[in-house]
Amino acid sequence: MEFLVWVLHILAAVAVVGLVLLQHGKGADMGAAFGSGASGSLFGATGSANFLSRMTAVLATVFFLTSLGLAYFSASKAKPEVAPVVPVQTQPQLPAQPEAEPSKANAIPK
Repeated sequence: MEFLVWVLHILAAVAVVGLVLLQHGKGADMGAAFGSGASGSLFGATGSANFLSRMTAVLATVFFLTSLGLAYFSASKAKPEVAPVVPVQTQPQLPAQPEAEPSKANAIPK
């Protein structure tokens, strides 16, 4: 199932790129007004804009849905790994030795 979603995702991506490259920009209408012949397309003067923009929207939706599907597959595969609890060995604490009183022999006279 995941392989099918991958294939559909890649095909939708390539198709969206192709449809976006086929569409005319906003400034293309000005060139058609001066006789460049851009309006004489396969779908007619206004038909191509509607068809290509609708197909782009449909394929963009398919691309979005396949992206969500692939994210779901990825999340279902990834199980969090819990590291095993290893007891930490500490060194035994030595009993505190009382501090020796300073000897009077080393004391400095006042």
